Amino acid sequence: MQLTLARTVHFRGFGLHSGLPVRMQVAPAPVDHGIVFVRTDLPEGRNRIPATIAHWVAARLCTRLENIDGASVATVEHLMAALAGCGIHNACIRLDGPEVPILDGSAAPFLRSLIAAGLREQRAPVHVIRIVRPIEVRDGDAVARLEPADGVLMSFEIDFPDAAIGHQRKTLDLANGTVLRELGDSRTFCRRADVEAMQAAGLALGGSYDNAVVVEGAEVLSPGGLRHIDEPVRHKMLDALGDLAVAGAPIVGHYTGIRAGHALTGRLLRAVLDDPSCFIRQPCTAELWRRLPGGLRSADALALTA
Repeated sequence: MQLTLARTVHFRGFGLHSGLPVRMQVAPAPVDHGIVFVRTDLPEGRNRIPATIAHWVAARLCTRLENIDGASVATVEHLMAALAGCGIHNACIRLDGPEVPILDGSAAPFLRSLIAAGLREQRAPVHVIRIVRPIEVRDGDAVARLEPADGVLMSFEIDFPDAAIGHQRKTLDLANGTVLRELGDSRTFCRRADVEAMQAAGLALGGSYDNAVVVEGAEVLSPGGLRHIDEPVRHKMLDALGDLAVAGAPIVGHYTGIRAGHALTGRLLRAVLDDPSCFIRQPCTAELWRRLPGGLRSADALALTA
């Protein structure tokens, strides 16, 4: 069955790239509503932005959605990953600015609040997008690929010159609870050498050591160091999960990213949905439900995100 929240949850913070303050609430929504953003600072009737691939636009260093009236919302990937990780299919997200708050740079604050609010089953079936033929996109040495699998699997590989990151590779089955246990608390990261360039380009204006892992060579500059020895690759997997969530339905398949970013994963998703020969839509069986992200309940889930 489809899931929504049992009650509304509230967040307040700053946009990572805009630096602007933002207030946001994630509210329950009816069956087949999907995930929809509503910009409360924009005129009614032109401020609704569904989180679907039709509204995805290429952007630097984040995932951005935009409607036909030009209303947009950026840096949605961590929240989208949290919703997917909890198995939430329907939600209305109201915010008074152009960017989702970055909070601590991970999905953990979203996950904790969503799970504490509780989930409500709805009387409608879940449909999934099952990959039946491999498909990939490339950009130089960066690759994003989806291929058939019996569940939701993800592999990611990164390679940075800074010894604090270096070469990292990880594969996970994202069945119930994995997102919370393995990926949720991993923060966005950057190299110190890139910070000034990003800010000169009008990006990362809200970035700080409190909401990002900053490295320089072999040194982690953020207080407290890394939460996991391979936190960067875990965060890239979290980003990819959030990017894939704009498909509008869970994707059953094996995603592989090699040096992939938001833009390449978005291109892959668009290529998949533009090619009906590589996927089928089907109802989610009880057996398949157990292979999807999400579905954890109350105390067990809260213990994982404490």
